Amino acid sequence: MIASLGMYDPRWLHDANTRLWQAIAARLRDAGHGDVPAQLCRTRPLDGIWTDPSLWLAQTCGYPLTTRLGHGVELVATPIYRAPGCEGAWHRSAVIVRQDDPAPGLAALANRTAAINARDSNTGMNLLRAAVAPLAQGARFFGRVIETGAHARSVWAVVGGQADVAAIDAVTLALLTDRYPALARRIRVLDWTAATPGLPLICAPGRDVALLRRVLADVIDDPALAATRDVLRLDGISLLQRTAYAIIPSLEADAARAGYPVLD
Repeated sequence: MIASLGMYDPRWLHDANTRLWQAIAARLRDAGHGDVPAQLCRTRPLDGIWTDPSLWLAQTCGYPLTTRLGHGVELVATPIYRAPGCEGAWHRSAVIVRQDDPAPGLAALANRTAAINARDSNTGMNLLRAAVAPLAQGARFFGRVIETGAHARSVWAVVGGQADVAAIDAVTLALLTDRYPALARRIRVLDWTAATPGLPLICAPGRDVALLRRVLADVIDDPALAATRDVLRLDGISLLQRTAYAIIPSLEADAARAGYPVLD
């Protein structure tokens, strides 16, 4: 059996995410599920975790949820985070540049270098593509696009001058500035993208989704976990319907219709 909270789990938040999972696991065991894993998995690629038939709970991105994962997973809930750019269960990406970059808006970044965390990321790629599509007019927009492998690496690429712009998930950016307060003086938010539902919690088909939702609600309300939730900027959960995530492929389709199917 396997569980993961790997989307917002940098090393400095391992302890907090472990405490959160242990509280969830204890409640599931109390409900009669002795096969719940004691520890979070941090060694396997996330793709393999998401599609594992023994998955109890994991967090994924809305882009794979609406593309390759499809109905091979169950949507459990959408966490609500306290961060600039978050509105209930919905969130945006911050389009960031270096603090001293004179660009007044995204249009001024034509032919510059963009950093993305992954081609299958909603917050790092899809939302940036949607913002650029009206400006590109069916042609290439950026001079170069580099793939960093993680939002944090995209931030450091902008700070270090390897890239000029990146779209960074609102929660990730807030957690990074919590950890590195000086970061706020080295970057600036040029704009915010469109809003889409936040990163969903999923489980393997056949799990007791109703039980998982009750357990999550109990963990969110537990006063003993207040400090843990605060560190994670976790404020609640929302039971969004899967149809709420349809906006993600819709933005992709809009960019394609505008003649900009690939971020470049």
